[in-house]
Amino acid sequence: MQRRFFGRLAAAFLVVGAFAGVPQIALAADEAPEVMIKRLSDETLGAIKSDKSVQSGDINRIISLVDSKIMPNVNFQRMTAAAVGPAWRQATPEQQKRLQEEFKTLLVRTYSGALSQVDDQVISVKPMRASPEDKEVVVRTEIRGRGDPIQLDYRLEKTPGQGAGWKIYNLNVLGVWLVETYRSQFAQEINTKGVDGLIASLTERNRSNAGRKS
Repeated sequence: MQRRFFGRLAAAFLVVGAFAGVPQIALAADEAPEVMIKRLSDETLGAIKSDKSVQSGDINRIISLVDSKIMPNVNFQRMTAAAVGPAWRQATPEQQKRLQEEFKTLLVRTYSGALSQVDDQVISVKPMRASPEDKEVVVRTEIRGRGDPIQLDYRLEKTPGQGAGWKIYNLNVLGVWLVETYRSQFAQEINTKGVDGLIASLTERNRSNAGRKS
């Protein structure tokens, strides 16, 4: 039960933690990916512990944080496209837009309940195994608190262009990559009902989740 909670807490760091109160100017091009993750993790814990609205599970507050800070730190289009799979390329721009919106809402509502239980957890970053020229890396971390440490790994890509930094596009919680987990779920919906069917299913799930506490 405790590991399940920490798994939910770890995943919550993706949908809220990486987005919480981080000025875009701070995302310098020369900031190493493991340094970025450590900074975001520490700031996340501090923000959650000091924000009574987040602790109480205020979904509007959590969504506000995501909406205001998601783009500087996460390639959410890539994340959604990977979760949808091959059908993403056949989807219209409007369908892609709807998929991103509904997927984001699903993630926020699914994991927001764990945020209210943040207590004395700390996050440690493991030594990196990457070369300076790498464009994609995995940053491995652990959440430590009561009980066993919880594995939490991030996949990041280096964005091209002037002032490029690093963006998260996948998350591993307890040995399971989040995007791959959703891809298997979404594939079943797409195979039977198509992209519009997946959108309708996500919309219904989000409506159902909104009607009960996370």
